[in-house]
Amino acid sequence: MTERLIRALARHLPGYVVGSVVRLGEGQDNAAYEVNGELVVRQSKVDDSVLRGEVVRREAALLAAVSELSPLPVPRTVFVDEEAGLLAYGKLPGRPLHLHPVRDPVRLAAPLGGFLSRLHTAPVERMNAFVPHDAFPLSDLLEEAEGHYREIVAHVPTAARRLVEGFLGTAAPAEPGVLTFCHNDLGSEHVLADAETSTVTGIIDWTDAAIADPAYDLALVYRDLGSEVFERTLAHYQGRLDDAGHERVVFYARCALLEDVAYGLHTNARSYADAGLAHLARVFSRNEDGLTR
Repeated sequence: MTERLIRALARHLPGYVVGSVVRLGEGQDNAAYEVNGELVVRQSKVDDSVLRGEVVRREAALLAAVSELSPLPVPRTVFVDEEAGLLAYGKLPGRPLHLHPVRDPVRLAAPLGGFLSRLHTAPVERMNAFVPHDAFPLSDLLEEAEGHYREIVAHVPTAARRLVEGFLGTAAPAEPGVLTFCHNDLGSEHVLADAETSTVTGIIDWTDAAIADPAYDLALVYRDLGSEVFERTLAHYQGRLDDAGHERVVFYARCALLEDVAYGLHTNARSYADAGLAHLARVFSRNEDGLTR
C-alpha cells in the first residue's frame, strides 16, 4: 500500500517528496495513512472499482459543501484518485477524542451543539445532491442489535446482560417524522480535539453522511461522551428534539454501542470494543438521568 500511495502522490503532486508514511488506522469503510505528518490519505475499502471511484468523488464534493456549512474545521481535499479509491486532504490539528480524552469534556458541548445545529438545519434539497437517504426501519436496527449481542455476549459482564436483554426485549420506538442532513457517524473517533485545552479542532470521516434522523448524531454524543455533555450539547442545539426524539437517542446509542463492540472484537480493533464495554452499563441503565423519558 505504501508504494501505491507514493505513486499516487507522484501523479497528483509532482515534485512532492515523501519522507514518511504512517498507517493511522482502519474502520469499516476506509483505511487511513498519514504522509509527512501533514497529509491524510484515505483508501476506500469498497471492492468494486467503479463504485469505489464514485465514493471518493462524492465525498470530495461533499467536503467542499460542508466546509461552507460547518462552524468547525473539516478536511479540505488536496486530490482525489478515483481509480485507486484515494482521497487526500490536509491533516487537521488535534487527536481523535476516543484515544485522547480531554481534560474538561463539558467544554466540547457548545461547539458540538453549534455544529449539529448548522448541519441539521441545512437545506435538505441542496444536500440531497451529495448524500443518500439513510432511513432503515428501527425494527430492523433492533434485530441487528440482537445479532450483535449474540456475537459479544460472552464478553459482556453478567450484571450488564440483564440490562441489555431487557432492552432487546422491548419494541423499537416510532419512526422519525423529519430527516435532516447528518454526519451520521459522529463517534468520538471522528472528533478531533486538543486534550489540554478541551477544544474541538475538527470533524473527520464524512463517508456515511446522509439525509437521516438527527437523533442519531446526538445519540453518538450521548453514547461516547455521557449524559452531562449530551444535555449541555442540547442547550446549544437549535434543532428540535421532543420526547420521541429523546427515546430514539437512547435507542440508537444502545444499538450503536453493541455494533461497535461486535466490530471491535471481530476485527481486533480493541479501542472500539473496550470503549463500548466500558460505556455499556451507563448507556443501558434504565435511570440514566431521565434520558429514557
